Amino acid sequence: MRSDLMKKGVERAPHRSLMKALGLTDEEINQPIIGIANSFNEVIPGHMHLNNLVKAVKEGIRIKGGTPIEFNTIGVCDGIAMNHLGMLYSLPSRELIADSIEIMSVAHPFDALVFVTNCDKIVPGMLMAALRVNIPSVVVSGGPMLTGKFQGGDVDVSSVFEAVGTVQAGKMTRKELKELEETACNSCGSCAGMFTANSMNCLTEALGMGLPGNGTIPAPMSSRYRLAKQAGMQVMAMLKKNIKPRDIVTMDAVKNAIAFDMAVGCSTNTILHLLAIAHEAGINLDLDLFHKISEKTPLLSKLSPAGKDHLEDLDAAGGVQAIMKEVSKKGLIKKSAMTVTGKTVGENIKNVSVLNKEVIRSCRDPYAKKGGLAILWGNLAPDGCVIKRSGVSEKMYKHRGPARVFNSEGAASKAIFKGKIKKGDVVVIRYEGPKGGPGMREMLSPTAAIMGQGLGESVALLTDGRFSGATRGPCLGHISPEAMAGGPIAVVREGDIINLDIHKQRIDVEITDSEIKKRLKEWKPPKPKINHGYLLRYAEHVTSANAGAVLKVSP
Repeated sequence: MRSDLMKKGVERAPHRSLMKALGLTDEEINQPIIGIANSFNEVIPGHMHLNNLVKAVKEGIRIKGGTPIEFNTIGVCDGIAMNHLGMLYSLPSRELIADSIEIMSVAHPFDALVFVTNCDKIVPGMLMAALRVNIPSVVVSGGPMLTGKFQGGDVDVSSVFEAVGTVQAGKMTRKELKELEETACNSCGSCAGMFTANSMNCLTEALGMGLPGNGTIPAPMSSRYRLAKQAGMQVMAMLKKNIKPRDIVTMDAVKNAIAFDMAVGCSTNTILHLLAIAHEAGINLDLDLFHKISEKTPLLSKLSPAGKDHLEDLDAAGGVQAIMKEVSKKGLIKKSAMTVTGKTVGENIKNVSVLNKEVIRSCRDPYAKKGGLAILWGNLAPDGCVIKRSGVSEKMYKHRGPARVFNSEGAASKAIFKGKIKKGDVVVIRYEGPKGGPGMREMLSPTAAIMGQGLGESVALLTDGRFSGATRGPCLGHISPEAMAGGPIAVVREGDIINLDIHKQRIDVEITDSEIKKRLKEWKPPKPKINHGYLLRYAEHVTSANAGAVLKVSP
């Protein structure tokens, strides 16, 4: 066993003595030692119940003869960090989470790992760590929040963000906003729509690293706790069979995850995270593969923010496995891919069926013939950018208008809230990429304000930063190269005409290549916004969004 490195032999007597200080018996020390990475904290609603899930995981491990040992990681709540300095730290926290788990798992050589996680950067950070350490592992998430109720309809956190713009436009009272604030987020769990957290929990299942149900069982349900117990038991089976994360997360598994992603129109952040996860697995992945799979994959579900349904609806309709079963009818699922069940994807979905054809449509009657996410290129994004196509009105698939240029999210938000953005405009927010931010913060506040003010069918927004999974509307993110790296977005000027064409997957500024080159030759990068601490080090080493915003390793 791997843990023998710290517990076997005469020379390990001091090590065993320290373990006994923890209260462990000889019997427990001699059993396989299973690390549990727990991201519990009292900041994030999606994490507030994770300690109880960890108890269930421990029970499952003990049932199968293992000794569980728990440790913790950090986590940032993107919703609470949104639209202020704190959001700069969200994406960079992903690397710290992966690094910290690597440190704990090598310094204390566990035989296997269970990852208990939830929410935006924590899930991909843990998946990255699993692939980096590469010992038998199972991931179990805290699950989605239940939807709130307001004025007879379902609401979630995105409803509140959009309501801010609605109030500022005079279309909602402050009293109504207060009522919505009280009801939108009404349980533990990750925010109820197909935002980044739930997107990544579902993709964990689609990749094969989470048990069936991992992505969709609501957080408060007893079946979520049974799932956690099963995860504890299953990691012992993985250890016995010596099935490791890199045996599961192969190119076929990544293709399965992308196909699922496109079939439900997950958060645009999934592209950023799948690139980083593939990087840790040693898989060469680029934006072109996302494009090719999206072109073939029908959109089968429309979950909030793109539609009215939520994760609890998807769960009741059959969940991730039912989506994969339906997509497999188009030949887009690699059924031979291994999963943490110890079975292949094909075996897992064999007896699965769609239980609600309103929530999960058939391939014969999709919402759209192409996937929910689209990759665009053009002279404004030579290395690509991404848009949540399923959340865009078809009226905005083509849009041409003057650039309204802002060098920060704060400046853009101020202009939007003051009503300075008019119909037909194209809002350009730059110097918010991985280097320029630094940290590539999400920008739900300006996008939600545009929607809340009723401009979602007349104003486009593009940025080298990124968006929350709760963002909808004609919003293009991840423009690469970013402005701080000298991408063309750095030299767009106020009033330049920008042409968006989602049908042709193009985003262009209507100036000549020679003019772009001339402007870039005259351009000088601005001083870094942050010149100390972790974000300075992060900015010095981070790659662009089209490469997953991973940290470069010095040659």
